[in-house]
Amino acid sequence: MSRSQYGWMAALCVAAGLGGACGDPVMRPEPLACGALDPGYLADGGVGRDGIPALTDPDFVAIDDGEHTGYLSEESRVIGVEIDGEWLAVPHNVMYRHEIVNLNRADERLAVTYCPLTGSALTFDRELVGGAGFGVSGLLYQANLIMYDRNDDDSLWPQMAGAAACGPNEDRILVRRPVVEMTWAGWKEVFPDSRVIGIDASLTFNYNTNPYGVGYENPDNPDFIGFPLPRDDLRRKPKERVLGLPAEGGRAPLAFPFLAMAGQGDLWTVGFDYAGASAVVFWDADRQAAVALRPIAGGRALTFRTEDGRFVDNETGSRWDVAGRATEGSLRGERLEIVAEAYVAFWQPWAAFHPGTDLFIE
Repeated sequence: MSRSQYGWMAALCVAAGLGGACGDPVMRPEPLACGALDPGYLADGGVGRDGIPALTDPDFVAIDDGEHTGYLSEESRVIGVEIDGEWLAVPHNVMYRHEIVNLNRADERLAVTYCPLTGSALTFDRELVGGAGFGVSGLLYQANLIMYDRNDDDSLWPQMAGAAACGPNEDRILVRRPVVEMTWAGWKEVFPDSRVIGIDASLTFNYNTNPYGVGYENPDNPDFIGFPLPRDDLRRKPKERVLGLPAEGGRAPLAFPFLAMAGQGDLWTVGFDYAGASAVVFWDADRQAAVALRPIAGGRALTFRTEDGRFVDNETGSRWDVAGRATEGSLRGERLEIVAEAYVAFWQPWAAFHPGTDLFIE
């Protein structure tokens, strides 16, 4: 790759205004190596370790705090996580610049991660690394973020693999925590009492645009800034978002494409089996949200339909939001368990990390 291909990445830290310039991109004439990873898909991102600075315990504000949320548009996407009983929103706008947010609450230590190149949002429990924070290594595998832990052993962790690929922790698997991803407008409606990362108004210009370009996330755009990844599976558009579930119990990976679900209507739901138990997906087109849930509440198994713009269970007639919370009816206040293994990513990277994926709808 040419040095010019890395120039935009080196500019990220300067634009973010948090820590100054990252310096010149690191060019490696020798092939990269990391465990059993195919070196043909390993790449140096060009910014160096921590050149994209992870955050630790940033300030969260009420969602109606207009002074510190002005960097968000209604269409901005946010990653929602629950920690210590509180729902927090981590916007893509912040993750474009930082990619990892380490959260510490009471006895919980989480890493919220987002790779802007692959559109993948996952949250991990940091207990496996003794609560140490994760940072951005500056390396990529199949265009995907490679994290490193800040222990002395310094293992490398491709985000979409959720496991260390090399170093003393090689093959150790991180515990995933549930995430809910949707538009900022949708989040405010579903989680009105939550909080979101606040950004000082003087820094709004750093966070109100996607530094990867206006058209980077266009579903038809096949360009991953020149970084290599397999392109064997062309059944969906390269950057169409999918809700994916990794292979489990001998079953192939499973994906629910956003555009295919949108073709089913404004709201859509379907039941299926995953990891030996019943599951259900809720799709909400207005909020651009797809969530995989376990359909059990109040000590009973449930089945669902959509009716009058709501998800409704057939057993009690209670109404539910896209995050699996009963808002009306005899089950009001109950919650469905979110399938922690499920996450959203662009199709081409998903297919690269999860070959042989079954598409629930095409």
